[in-house]
Amino acid sequence: MKKLLLVEDNEMNRDMLSRRLARRGYEIVVATDGSQGVAEATRHLPDLIIMAMSLPVLDGWESTRALKEQPETRSIPVLALTAHAMAGERERALEAGCNDYDTKPVDFTRLLGKIETLLSGSTA
Repeated sequence: MKKLLLVEDNEMNRDMLSRRLARRGYEIVVATDGSQGVAEATRHLPDLIIMAMSLPVLDGWESTRALKEQPETRSIPVLALTAHAMAGERERALEAGCNDYDTKPVDFTRLLGKIETLLSGSTA
């Protein structure tokens, strides 16, 4: 069973995504802010991290940079999930170290495809 870390501060998004992903057979670990996300990633070493970008304590961009600086978490793929859909936001997420980018509101089928692609080792 693949383990996913969902770093999401919005309770409704967190609940919906964690339940739907668990029904798809994924083990879900949850963090509610960026600092907790970095700690949980280091503790659990998930197969993939779904990172909201506008987070309290430490935002998703800084959290991703911190994860990519640590040898034990550097190779874990990070999928940015954000309501920031303006031009340049995808590039900003990729520059921070994210492997792919998706927007809110969540299109679950599209998100699932991106998760499966990243878990298979393909690049976005």
